[in-house]
Amino acid sequence: MSSKSVYVSLVAALATLTLPGSGHAQAQQGAATNLAGAYRCQPEPSPCPWPTMSIAQTGNTLELKNDKGVVADGKVTSPITISGNPPWNAIGVVLPDHSIQWSNGTKWQKQ
Repeated sequence: MSSKSVYVSLVAALATLTLPGSGHAQAQQGAATNLAGAYRCQPEPSPCPWPTMSIAQTGNTLELKNDKGVVADGKVTSPITISGNPPWNAIGVVLPDHSIQWSNGTKWQKQ
């Protein structure tokens, strides 16, 4: 199994932990996770194509931007998951330390 498949499977498994009806999910319904800010890439386990990124957020809509000015649209898909459109093409899990573990093998740590 490829490492990308493992990460996608991990994201899917973690997303199922926040099912409607659970106390955490009910508390978060209607409230988007605040992801806006600056991030630094940590190579875990894949190398980082860019050292710094930023996220701008309006509700559940995201704008992902790297330090070279490349921009991608994204979405908050649950209280703990996000998706990034091309050129990222990745699913992210929002971790308790405000970092994002991406299905492409990188981790963005909020600064």
